[in-house]
Amino acid sequence: MARERHAVPMDHGMILEAGVGTLADGSPAIPTRIESIGWKIPERILTTRELMESTAHNTHIELERLTGIHQRHVCSEGEDSYTLAVGAARDCLDHSHHGPEDMEMLINCSISRYKGGLRHQWEAPLSLSIKDAIGAHRAISFDISNACAGMMTGVFILHDFIRRGVIQRGMAVSGECISNLGQNAAKQVRWVLSDQLASLTLGDAGTAVIVERTKSETDHIAVAGFTTLSEHSRLCLGAPSKVGPGASMFTKARQIHQVAISESPQLLKEALDAAGYSFGDIDYIIPHQTSARAIERGAREIGERLGVQPKRVVVTVNEFGNTSSTTHFVALRKYLGEKRFKKGDTIMLISFASGLEVGVMIFPVEEILDRYGNED
Repeated sequence: MARERHAVPMDHGMILEAGVGTLADGSPAIPTRIESIGWKIPERILTTRELMESTAHNTHIELERLTGIHQRHVCSEGEDSYTLAVGAARDCLDHSHHGPEDMEMLINCSISRYKGGLRHQWEAPLSLSIKDAIGAHRAISFDISNACAGMMTGVFILHDFIRRGVIQRGMAVSGECISNLGQNAAKQVRWVLSDQLASLTLGDAGTAVIVERTKSETDHIAVAGFTTLSEHSRLCLGAPSKVGPGASMFTKARQIHQVAISESPQLLKEALDAAGYSFGDIDYIIPHQTSARAIERGAREIGERLGVQPKRVVVTVNEFGNTSSTTHFVALRKYLGEKRFKKGDTIMLISFASGLEVGVMIFPVEEILDRYGNED
């Protein structure tokens, strides 16, 4: 559903939508903002040591040292994509000024669509089950799939519908029950260069976001943009597992990191220029959570190319693992709950997803802090 540009090598550019300005027909765009964020984190914790002790082969892989991941939360019996999504939606509504009946659109953005165990639900769309469960009966609902960029894509779509005046508010939601990929990989991984190594970093989580129109001159999404680097689309692929229930994922992680470092500075500068910011103006950079070492190294290299190092780079993968489409909003919800932000802080979300899909979103945090107990 996101508007994509299939890029030509050395000539990549983003489809950008600024928070203010005019639409293609010359009419003014309606500013939008993120009104509330919710999550649902499974209680069960699987440590990296426990996972690596379950491998079928003596791999000698020091996964925690390589990735910085100490643990991840994983679903127990009775939990799946659907229950995580519903739990996150309810938490989101608990921190919102709105009720479920106020939602005009609900978008399910998850890769995994398990309901009732490891059984994908395609029809009826999982979004229909989610909206019925939370009572959002007025909402138009549909599912999208855009790999690990799913939630950011959902927010991008809501932003677009609202800024064009089609709806006033809506919810993007995702429940990712993907830890089975790690369990399947544990049966097959033999060495550190295995193309299933990235599956051992995965964790489960649900998140939800309400986006609404706003009249604020400052509290709005400054810019949202996406592009697709389609020539790299085969660097991460999924398929039904041959060794257990669920799926398997095959990733060329080093190549993805190299592409992200080489391509992203130009794309980030386009988004920053459109929003009227420099890289040094951003208070919190929240990238896709793959591994702590990759995030820290990548942020440093991008900063060198842009000529300024970021103030703060958020890392939550050590606690939650890579939770796919939900990672950015797990980080946001954690920091909101811990009162890490102060009013006026500027956030940049950066997504690198299979496809390869690159997404950027820049916005301040202001009124939303009040609904999470901020006292400033």
